[in-house]
Amino acid sequence: MKISSLNKRSLVAGCRKLSSDPHLRVVYETFGVPPLWDREPGFATLLQIILEQQVSLASAKACFDKLAAYLGDITPESLLSLGDAELRSVGFSRQKTAYARHLSEAILEERLRLDRLHLLPDAEVKAELVKLKGVGEWTSDIYLLMALLRPDVMPKGDIALHSAWHRLSGEPKPSSDEFLKIAERWFPYRSVAARLLWHFYLSERAGKAASKFKQK
Repeated sequence: MKISSLNKRSLVAGCRKLSSDPHLRVVYETFGVPPLWDREPGFATLLQIILEQQVSLASAKACFDKLAAYLGDITPESLLSLGDAELRSVGFSRQKTAYARHLSEAILEERLRLDRLHLLPDAEVKAELVKLKGVGEWTSDIYLLMALLRPDVMPKGDIALHSAWHRLSGEPKPSSDEFLKIAERWFPYRSVAARLLWHFYLSERAGKAASKFKQK
């Protein structure tokens, strides 16, 4: 079975299809096509997504960049060469240190074959990833959406998406399960809908920041 993946061309086509939704049409017409936000599949990307759990993207990136500066190539072998104190020095919490070590060991012991996930359908990819300590639905969804570029994934529990939908629709901010139910209307382009909502969320925040700067 051929597994489809999103690219810049299909992202544009998906945006046009989703313009039948009045809220997403506003985003598309106001801000244009969102970035593809693609990431290189593999260990470093999955590690970075783990670092992004429950913290700001800026703080996770700062931690990841410090690790990259410290190690050069971020591999399971190079990460395991560091002691806990060294990982803490670049910003790893005790919990995320444990998750990073577990991920590294799983790959080296071939309990997880990241290089074969692109061959699997979405549900099987998630089933493999959530076996890992510290990898839940949000982390596996983001890996599917950004690293494997699957076209129909809505990340569960993404607060930015919930907030964007609340702002756009005027509806009460949904719970994780409620939002997944809402997102069913965007099948089979839920990954495109997620990108449009992130695009709205980030563009609106940037606009507010620029407005505050002008007022000073």
